[in-house]
Amino acid sequence: MYASLKGKVAIVTGSGREKGLGQAILERFAAEGAKVVVSDLGRAQTHMGEGDIGTTDEMEGIAAAIRDKGGEAVAIPCDVRRDEQCKALIDGARDAFGRVDILVNNAGIGYIMKPLTDVAPDEWDAVLSVNLTGAFLCTKHAAIAMMEQGDGGRIINIASQAAKSGFPHMAPYTASKHGMIGLTRSNAIELGPHGITVNAVCPNHVTTGLGAKQNAYFSKLLGFDSVDAYLANMKAKNPMGRPGLPGDTAGTCAFLASDEAVYITGEAVNVSGGEEMH
Repeated sequence: MYASLKGKVAIVTGSGREKGLGQAILERFAAEGAKVVVSDLGRAQTHMGEGDIGTTDEMEGIAAAIRDKGGEAVAIPCDVRRDEQCKALIDGARDAFGRVDILVNNAGIGYIMKPLTDVAPDEWDAVLSVNLTGAFLCTKHAAIAMMEQGDGGRIINIASQAAKSGFPHMAPYTASKHGMIGLTRSNAIELGPHGITVNAVCPNHVTTGLGAKQNAYFSKLLGFDSVDAYLANMKAKNPMGRPGLPGDTAGTCAFLASDEAVYITGEAVNVSGGEEMH
């Protein structure tokens, strides 16, 4: 649908989990003819109750599935909290495909849900280091590569409805996503002269694996009898009558990365079915 994406090289962080939002974004770029880089932690890691995420096998499986459909894909592990690993991610993409055209900062932590007064400093640091510092580090190294190439690029930050509105029991996540919009706007100003656009996408709730954990938590917090009742209420409040789907966000990313969006930068685009309008 976007001919300008054919042959472009796209990196999506946090894209190594089956049925995750990152995977949906990655697969949309592959369907558009882009060469894609699957990136996640690349190793089994248990951190603050999240469980094993972004394993090497998952990453390789997602890349292999894209190749089986005729696409071009490689898997490169990256802990986005580490500057040297973020640089290695960008360098690895250039080694594999010769350049970097698109970076989607999707890696994030959203599973720490508790009252503000119960949040430990290491939990706060964990969320900010992945969600915000990770976007900064990957953007820095992608921007260097794009400026060296000399023909522009696209950087897309996956923020959230929580980048526009506050939510109870999610102070670290909400703060990190509000910060991501500030980072987006500042970087758009700096990188615009180089032909690099920087935008944020702000989806409402999307029931991925992480979203399911949030459903379970907030259905109890808000006094619903079941997760189904909580989801029914969520649908009733939305003008479009449903929560978000991974494809909604993926389609917006494809548009922002295309030539159709060449004059759009510094924006924080709501993808919420009208639930968020500012």
